[in-house]
Amino acid sequence: MAPPLKRGKIIILVAPSGGGKTTMARRLMDEFPNIRFSVSATTRPPRSHEVHGRDYFFLTPEQFQKAIDRGDFLEWEEFYGGKRYGSLISEVENELKKGYFVLFDIEVKGALNVKAQYGDEALAIFIRPPSDAVLVERLKNRGTENAESLQLRLERARMELGYADRFDHVIVNDDLDRCYSELRGLVTSFMNETTTH
Repeated sequence: MAPPLKRGKIIILVAPSGGGKTTMARRLMDEFPNIRFSVSATTRPPRSHEVHGRDYFFLTPEQFQKAIDRGDFLEWEEFYGGKRYGSLISEVENELKKGYFVLFDIEVKGALNVKAQYGDEALAIFIRPPSDAVLVERLKNRGTENAESLQLRLERARMELGYADRFDHVIVNDDLDRCYSELRGLVTSFMNETTTH
């Protein structure tokens, strides 16, 4: 089925690690065929199951730096160990022109940059855990964190929570189904708004 020809818009999901945004993003894409995931570029090496252009655009550190110098990124950030991630303007614009809604699952500062550039054409939603204790529990239950990385993730999460009031909406993820229902309502309204160009 061909997508509509009118220009698409941007949906941004942000949550601290363990906040549930990956689950929410998957559910949205399963339900709405006109939502496309924004594939990021990264300097980290691909894992065995990952495919260039589908999971990430895998760039060398030199290629990534050249892309920064050319102004190719909508947003980019450097994480632990010097790994960089960013959203390529060309990829995002290509999907928007085809009429798709582009879904971003990115960090707080990148999200606010994208929102600042697209304004009313972007819906920015912050998904927060009901409490610090729940966040700690979720991170521990993942079994992927040692004590040091758990501490780093918690510090980052607390920093991110300080930005929540700068988003269009904040949803508390105290129950996955209830959280998704609220998210779905916001996204559906946004997708149905008429765009003014």
